[in-house]
Amino acid sequence: MTETPYLLLDEDKVRRNIARLRSHLDALGTPLRPHVKTAKSVDVAKLLFDGGTGPITVSTLREAEAFADAGFTDIVYAVGIAPAKLDRVLALRQRGVDLVVLLDSVAQATAVAEASRAAGTAIPALVEVDCDGHRGGVLPGSPEVVAIAEELADGARLRGVLAHAGESYFCYTREALVAAAEAERAAAVRVAEDLRAAGHDCPVVSIGSTPTAHAVTDLTGVTEVRAGNFVFFDLVMAGLGVCSPEDLALSVVVTVIGHRPEKGWIMTDGGWMATSRDRGTARQPVDQGYGLVAALDGGIYPDLLMTDASQEHGTLSMREGSDRPLPDLPVGTRVRVLPNHACATAAQHDSYQVGASTWRRVNGW
Repeated sequence: MTETPYLLLDEDKVRRNIARLRSHLDALGTPLRPHVKTAKSVDVAKLLFDGGTGPITVSTLREAEAFADAGFTDIVYAVGIAPAKLDRVLALRQRGVDLVVLLDSVAQATAVAEASRAAGTAIPALVEVDCDGHRGGVLPGSPEVVAIAEELADGARLRGVLAHAGESYFCYTREALVAAAEAERAAAVRVAEDLRAAGHDCPVVSIGSTPTAHAVTDLTGVTEVRAGNFVFFDLVMAGLGVCSPEDLALSVVVTVIGHRPEKGWIMTDGGWMATSRDRGTARQPVDQGYGLVAALDGGIYPDLLMTDASQEHGTLSMREGSDRPLPDLPVGTRVRVLPNHACATAAQHDSYQVGASTWRRVNGW
């Protein structure tokens, strides 16, 4: 028996989650470039491509290297490039991997162009577009867009544009999610059109996040959609209405190790080292603590939350205001904690338990 705490993955739910998004995007006529940053697992990624390989997005060069070892050769590295990492980018490209970098400044473009000239090969790059003020990117209409493209032309190669609607994680209605998806699309398409008008090729228009990928209704001008969290989903996504808690494919299995009846607590051997400290639902209309609690082979216990965590101890108690009794969970009982943020929770572990199999994760940078 696997010792707790460990990551439990429901393959059937993963397959259903993948089929749902692929069906939606197929109806809109636009391919998916899945982001592997959530699962960081070759086994999970192969479910996306019927056991084969295909275009992917990564968040670290360690992911790019590991997936290249597994035969994935079409990769977008969707974090702004640090010049010191360009040697690793070039090493992957020399292996035959079409690795594309991301940038949003002339300084980064200069570094990419210089590295390309020194290596005698043109590194392809996407210009990151700020579609909602969430993170990095150039603003639509900014003169820096063309300046970046001109700098890349001296040795490197402009591949296109990329946008990520990070603020969609704070949209709590279907209407707000649809509006965020359209704003993401419109911003990316506008920048692509500006680049073409200035005489630059812009074959790729890449957008996407799990909330907007499911909400988008029009992909005119877009060549690919990225999303990653959807393979597992989590309580933040459920809080946005993108999925239901029953769709969550990932959970952390923990064991009851004690009780504090005078406090209304059940203690487990799974603290924040097992579940992460992510409290993403605290900003949502319904706060799910550190996660909902479910039976090992069954459904969610009504109103039972993981309400606190120390390094290796988890505290389970009833949701504030609940009139339900604490369930009878004797010492030794195993339960599952459904995560707020699947990416953060999975990052605490080296592998997934999938039936009788163990699927390894790629950790590190």
